[in-house]
Amino acid sequence: MQYRNLGRSDLSVSQIGMGCVTFGREVNPQSSLSIMDHAFELGITLFDTAEAYAAGESERVVGEWMHSRKTRDKIVLATKINGTLTRQRIIASAEASLKRLKTDYIDLLQTHVWDDLTPFAETLEALTSLVNAGKVRHIGCSNYSGLQLARALSLSRTAGLSRMISVQPPYNLVQRGIETDLLPLCAAENIGVISYSPLAAGFLTGKYRRGAAIPAGTRFDVIPAHQEIYFTEHGYQVLTQLDQEVATTNRSHAELALSWVLRQPGITSVLIGARNEQQIHQAIESVNRVH
Repeated sequence: MQYRNLGRSDLSVSQIGMGCVTFGREVNPQSSLSIMDHAFELGITLFDTAEAYAAGESERVVGEWMHSRKTRDKIVLATKINGTLTRQRIIASAEASLKRLKTDYIDLLQTHVWDDLTPFAETLEALTSLVNAGKVRHIGCSNYSGLQLARALSLSRTAGLSRMISVQPPYNLVQRGIETDLLPLCAAENIGVISYSPLAAGFLTGKYRRGAAIPAGTRFDVIPAHQEIYFTEHGYQVLTQLDQEVATTNRSHAELALSWVLRQPGITSVLIGARNEQQIHQAIESVNRVH
């Protein structure tokens, strides 16, 4: 496992990060604790959650794990604020997250999506106040376009406010839009990139097929909106190409898809979700094959 600095910050993150979106939603709390134990034992030190995941249950599970295992100072803890990003909402959300996470500081607090309704200056000033208060070490963003991130960086410079050190976009063999503007901007500005959904919400594992029934309890069953993104002609074309690689290399769909993301320049860390310990092993094997 390799470790890299996140942008210009002093945060060192593992090349594979633990995406905690399934905890408390698709994975029960006890199994979630075991999965995090296993991830930590194998060298994963970045744990990413959000207030929106299972209505805060993911943060509660992660908080219980850090508290019971005494791992708080051994990991990089990242979470996200969702929805309207007014000053009042940001401060209240951060306080609620701190309580659920059972900690007095967050290493990386990210805005989950861009908010068109709130002046970004108000958002950035509120985030900066949390940094100045010692409740947040660094700030970042998720699901921003290159233009939105550029606006954030520009305001930081001109107003003397906290600078976003990272961005968290989806990136996989189907979704490659960040290659056009976001990745070049991050390279030029030394912004860390924590990509997510390397397996396209499970689409690239090979268990979803054109016209076939969606397996009950899977990501596309739990969150049907993901179907619009991946169940497309382009998506199935990519899956067909991946099938051919599987037949040629005798490696699994998941391993090939994850290895591809890990090889791409400019990616600091790749978040993986897991429903069991075996999926953690598969991710680590992909890292080993890349190196």
